[in-house]
Amino acid sequence: MPDPSAILTIDLDAIAANWRDLAARHPSGPVAAVVKANAYGLGAQPVTRRLLAEGARHVFVAEFDEALALRESVPRDVPLAVLHGLVAGAEAEAAAAGVVPVLNDLGALRRWSTHAAARGARLPAILQIDTGMNRLGLGRREVERLAQDPAPLAALDLRYVMTHFVASEEPANPLNREQVARFDRLRAMLPPAPTSVANSSGIFLGDVAASDLARPGAALYGINPTPDAPNPMRTVVTLEARILQIREIEAGESVGYNSTWVAARPSRIATVAAGYADGYLRSLSGRGAGLVGGRQVPLAGRVSMDLLTFDVTDAPEAAPGGFIRLLGPDLPPDAVAERAGTNAYEILTSLGARYRRQYRGVA
Repeated sequence: MPDPSAILTIDLDAIAANWRDLAARHPSGPVAAVVKANAYGLGAQPVTRRLLAEGARHVFVAEFDEALALRESVPRDVPLAVLHGLVAGAEAEAAAAGVVPVLNDLGALRRWSTHAAARGARLPAILQIDTGMNRLGLGRREVERLAQDPAPLAALDLRYVMTHFVASEEPANPLNREQVARFDRLRAMLPPAPTSVANSSGIFLGDVAASDLARPGAALYGINPTPDAPNPMRTVVTLEARILQIREIEAGESVGYNSTWVAARPSRIATVAAGYADGYLRSLSGRGAGLVGGRQVPLAGRVSMDLLTFDVTDAPEAAPGGFIRLLGPDLPPDAVAERAGTNAYEILTSLGARYRRQYRGVA
């Protein structure tokens, strides 16, 4: 196999350690593994297998197709839940696959209930109540209608009633307590069922968000769930891209498209095998940085589709065939995201398919 142009290393041991830490912080109930969006870009199959081996007993994805792709990796006694629920007509396939739909509206609830009745067996489900996000879930009026006619619930094995925080990363935001109070009022109208409240940041709210099941995603993958404090999670990714060429240029010469970067001194420019086609965001143009031998080197010029250019004048060890680090413990996704004007979620989920991926701690 030829040497790779770029290597993305995913540390499954670190992901597992993050899961254990989150579980310890949520003593009121178990902690799920949220592996939607290909485990936030890091590989749903290996991440799921490792977290199941670690002890996770609930798995969440966003889309039904994601659940089908994971079906063989998740034992049938482990709930495999689909946050977006099911499109009409997918009920039979979902039941056969043994997935647990999150029911977000009364129509979906009735379809799943009708299918369960036709099969003559109660089917598992999670019911979502919207408490302020105004995306998915039953609103107040729908909960009131369901409370008046709860018959559709009789055909279901209601595993959890859940909600989703709007601003749990802001512990002082009064909306957190307001949402929990709203959730408690609305679920009290329905038959009793276990609850699921906390996401990654919600776990750090303590008793405010205590429930029977927490659903962390971002924190598993090293994204800071407490943005106003040091990150309590381990960094789980390292990305290194190969230096293809070093050019020596004079002061006044420019680098890259449209001459947006001009050398203020004689400079050494390293051309690196990565670009926005690989998920290195174009918004990092003029803002990004890499690491050579522990020394930070600035991105010179614009991010292009397949190439990056770095000013390595002050990193004499940079040489063709070597690597520049683009992500890692010393350049975490949150820091890169701040430079790019986005969040770390986008940094991870944008990671491209051209990187050679290697995993540490495979289950």
